[in-house]
Amino acid sequence: MAYYTTGRPSSPEYAPYFSRYIDLVGGEDIIFALSGQIDRTIPTLRAVSEEASMKRYAPGKWILKEVLGHMIDTERIFAYRALRIARNDKTELPSFDQDAFVAGANFDQRPWSDLHAEFELLRKVNILMFRGFDKHAWELRGRASGGDLSARAAAFIIAGHELAHMQMIREKYIG
Repeated sequence: MAYYTTGRPSSPEYAPYFSRYIDLVGGEDIIFALSGQIDRTIPTLRAVSEEASMKRYAPGKWILKEVLGHMIDTERIFAYRALRIARNDKTELPSFDQDAFVAGANFDQRPWSDLHAEFELLRKVNILMFRGFDKHAWELRGRASGGDLSARAAAFIIAGHELAHMQMIREKYIG
């Protein structure tokens, strides 16, 4: 079965803060964008050694394992938001404190290979979920973190969030 191509979200579908991520994503087909990221991101992460994954580019900044853990947590949260919205759940969804999530996760204790494997599997599962959304589901809107959010915008935020962090990883951690 073919999936529905979503088109880009319009500005009323998300809080202005998230344009910083959505604007990074090229094209109209979010499934294509998310799938293509696997082919670029996973080889980059696999090339990083366990030792290098413990690198902190400046005092007070997260180590690389924590950055990837943050990417995993954020993707999981936004995919959950997209699911709730696509299922027409009208419950307002809370925000989350990324620093508290990272502090409570002990990513530094996990093997680097587990983290990038988890990221890859999570992305593949989310793509399958998104492929199941029909036109109506993609366009539904809910409330998250005090602002409006469509299922489509949540998927674009996931893709843009990865692009932003992978650019930072390439520049500051593995450059």
